[in-house]
Amino acid sequence: MAGTNGGEIRVAGTGKILVAPAGTAAPADTLVAWDPVKWKDLGFTTTDGIKFNKKDKLDPVDTWQSVSPARFIYSDRDLTVKFQLLQMNKDTLPFFMGGDPIEAGAAAGQYKFNLSTSPKSDERALGIEFTDGTLATYRFIIPRGQVTDTEEITLTRSGAIKLGVTFTAIAVDDVKPLATWLMKDASYL
Repeated sequence: MAGTNGGEIRVAGTGKILVAPAGTAAPADTLVAWDPVKWKDLGFTTTDGIKFNKKDKLDPVDTWQSVSPARFIYSDRDLTVKFQLLQMNKDTLPFFMGGDPIEAGAAAGQYKFNLSTSPKSDERALGIEFTDGTLATYRFIIPRGQVTDTEEITLTRSGAIKLGVTFTAIAVDDVKPLATWLMKDASYL
């Protein structure tokens, strides 16, 4: 609906971030549950929530006949999602550090994570879901991407450890979408 309508204002009241192996099929709509065997919920995030950034680079085509560009050509598209995880476990630490698995340690109840000297690709699928009360459910799915930036980890006696990541979408091919929004929301009727 065009014009002002307060009923179309959305607040991402509560939600979750999930990861799966790259290319894992996401639910086709918002009524189907995420497969808990394939999709791992990364748990609590900071109150800063999730930040989406879509940045297109347009190159101007300049002409001799005009001081303004005659047209623009798309030369680049970056789609990133940024958030800070608060839980430390077998899913979050490898996601932040780069994919190597958590291993059993020398003693019972002990575990270890080895950060490789040679980084390797750790492509994943990313799913984000949020609800606005009972009015709306949104899902944002990136079928292929990778953590491309991490924030420093601060260890203090007065605050939770935060695993801050930037996840960047990677094209699957020239046909499939870079990302998909699924909405259960009457505002789109």
